[in-house]
This record gives sequence, C-alpha cells and structure tokens, in this order.
Amino acid sequence: MKEYQTITEISGPLVFAEVDEPVGYDEIVEIETPDGKTLRGQVLETSEGLVSIQVFEGTGGIDRNASVRFLGETMKMPVTEDLLGRVLDGSGNPIDGGPEIVPEERVDIVGEAINPYSREYPEEFIQTGVSAIDGMNTLVRGQKLPIFSGSGLPHNELALQIARQATVPEEADEEGEGSEFAVIFGAMGITQEEANEFMEDFERTGALERSVVFMNLADDPAVERTVTPRLALTTAEYLAFEKGYHVLVILTDITNYCEALREIGAAREEVPGRRGYPGYMYTDLATLYERAGRIEGREGSVTQIPILTMPSDDITHPIPDLTGYITEGQIIVDRSLNSQGVEPPIDVLPSLSRLMDDGIGEGLTRADHGDVSDQLYAAYAEGEDLRDLVNIVGREALSERDNKFLDFADRFEEEFVQQGYDTNRSIEDTLEIGWDLLSTLPREELNRVDEEFIEEHYREGDVVEVEA
Repeated sequence: MKEYQTITEISGPLVFAEVDEPVGYDEIVEIETPDGKTLRGQVLETSEGLVSIQVFEGTGGIDRNASVRFLGETMKMPVTEDLLGRVLDGSGNPIDGGPEIVPEERVDIVGEAINPYSREYPEEFIQTGVSAIDGMNTLVRGQKLPIFSGSGLPHNELALQIARQATVPEEADEEGEGSEFAVIFGAMGITQEEANEFMEDFERTGALERSVVFMNLADDPAVERTVTPRLALTTAEYLAFEKGYHVLVILTDITNYCEALREIGAAREEVPGRRGYPGYMYTDLATLYERAGRIEGREGSVTQIPILTMPSDDITHPIPDLTGYITEGQIIVDRSLNSQGVEPPIDVLPSLSRLMDDGIGEGLTRADHGDVSDQLYAAYAEGEDLRDLVNIVGREALSERDNKFLDFADRFEEEFVQQGYDTNRSIEDTLEIGWDLLSTLPREELNRVDEEFIEEHYREGDVVEVEA
C-alpha cells in the first residue's frame, strides 16, 4: 500500500493525482485530509502517471497537501444473513445504532454476470396484491419490472405496498399464506421526508425485519449514488444465491442515479450523449438491471422493481427510454388518474409485462386469467376511445352499446384499479372483480374469452357491487 502527496487537481467530485506505478481500475482509495479526516474513493480512470479518483463523501476539505493511499483492491460489500433488519447509508455503513456487523464474507460489488446457460427462465407468479399489476401486468419471479412515474406522484406508496404484500402463492404454508420476500431497498437521492416515510412504514408493518435498507439522501454526495445500487444488488445476490431467499429489490430513484452519472461525466469532460447524459449510460444501467434473475440449481431468486421519475412526464426521455429497452416491461403511474383520486393510479393501457404470459394460467394463477386480462384490456381501451368521442359529439349521440363501454371504463377505474394502498387482493379476488365488470357487457361482446370460461363465470343480470 503506497502513499502519495501528489494531488494535481480537484474538479467537482473528482481528484487527480500523479503516480509512479500502475494502479488498477476501480481500486479503492483512502484520502487523508490535512485536518485528519479520512475519505474513501474509487479509481475512475487510470493512465500512465495519472489517475482520476471519484470521492464518495465529496471533495470538501481536500487540498494538494492531502495524502492518497491505494489499497490494492476493488470495493467489497461485507455480507451476512444478519443484515436483514438493518439500515445502512449509501456506502454500506450501519446508521441504525445497531450492533457492529460481522460479515461472513466480503463480496465484490461489481458482481458476476449470470451465465446465460445457467439462467432459469422466469415463470413463477408473484402476487403483489395490486389488481392492476396481478391481473393485467403480472410480475414473475426473477423479472425486472420498472415503475415509470413523475415528480409528485405516489410511486413510493406503490413501492411500499408491493414490498409489504408480495408473496409467492405456490409456496404457501399450512395456513395458506404464501412465502414472503426478503426486501432490499436502495434509495438514491431521496429527501429526508421521503426517507422518514419509508422507515415509518417499514417499522409500522414489521417489514423491516425481513429488509435491508440502503439510504442515500439528497444532501449526500451525488457520487455515492453510483455505488448504492451495487451494494444493494450484491446483498440481494448473496441472500438469494447463497442463502436461498426470494429477494425483491426496489431501487428508487434511478433518475437521481443517472443525474450522478451525468455529473461525473461533466467533471471528466466527456463528450456527452443525448441531453448531456453519458453515451455509456445504456451499458451502465444494464450492469444493474441484468443482475435480476434465477440460477439453475439455486433455490433463491432476485426480482427487481426499479423506480424512475420521468422528467416532464416524458417517456421518450433517455432514462425511461433506455430502461424500457433493458427491462421486461413497465408499470406506468398516471397523473390524470392520480388527480381523480385513484389509488394506486396505474394506467394499464401503456403498462406492460413481457413475461406475463409465462407466469399465469392453470397451475400458476387460474386457467381463465389470460382471457380475462385480454378482454378487460380490450373493453377498457374501447371505453377510453369513446371518452374522446364524447368530448366532440356528446354522450346522447352514442348508441346503447357505446354507453355500456363508457360505463365499463368508469367502473374499471373505480373498482378494479382503485383499491387503496392498504388493501391486499388475492389473484382470486382480482379475477372475480374482473368477471363482475365483464358481466356488465353483453355476452356477445366477450370475443376474447373462451366459451367454457363464459359458461362458468359470466353472470349477466346478477352483478355484485365490489368494494374497492
């Protein structure tokens, strides 16, 4: 371990130092300031005689007299099963006042890519208790399904609801309860108010006992946000593939993570890509998202729900655009539904789960699940189109059939999507609500449902009002 006092430049979160021997990429660095404070950093770029270092805690207090020590190893996460129930900062240090963590091993945070030959295809249904997801955009174990939201929308409430309620129904216990997930929660650049909201909910519901929380706040150094999700995912992989847990990873907010990438890129004077973001942002995001999955012969799994706020609600912005390419769908949180008081305000029409068809059906959910979902989608889409027409010609100009579809669209939002953040619906409840809604339509309009299922579930003239 060699020590230098050769800092030549400090630029934003970066420190540049001269060296006289090779230094490894991503190597961990300790910088001791003149006032005795020790800061941690990581080698971002290395060339002959010069290295650039990103400092996790910020460059405040560092000057040319500071000492730089290269530790000869990359950043590692100390992992143990005892991490469950603990709260850590964005660099992986405990901040909950609990006992010192004694790790079972230290694992490189970059992780290892899952061998495609050993990767099992995701196909086990996950019950989130949210009808708009379970019924229409089903999440399966090992999937990466992001939530696309906007500033001020209740994506945090939705994430907390999923964290509380997510179960694997086919692994039910003697009382019929599905097995719960271990939750890894990685917060990047959130406010103190949001952090308090998350922690109060985790503690109130008891979810903290099966969770590991990584907390990087808005006033913490932006460069720390680049390691927070990697620490979280390393912990998730250890619990899943070494300890056999089914792990649900919630990362919020990916937009703040990408802003940190842009800040570092500007400090390095890189040639920017779209809207000033680094040209390698696709690759960087892929190194996070692709750490979800299942491995053949291993009991556990890693399922990811990244959350991002779309700047100006623009789904074509580089962050949601690239995320959509890498992940297997998206859940859209809609501003107009939110303004109508719908909880959670999920717009099922632009939402998508590309792995849904493999996670539903007989033996997984119910044989009629796919047909019900298709028919609900088609009927709601037609009702939405008719709403636009009503704005032009008025409702009186529509036929009786069209008015039924208009009423269907209203009831779909009020009874199927609307359920509140404390209601946990089983997949049976969700599908029964779906049939109640479909039974308000003429039987001949159910052209996407098998006749066998119509005979069994259609109840024209005997529709029961369902509480949201």
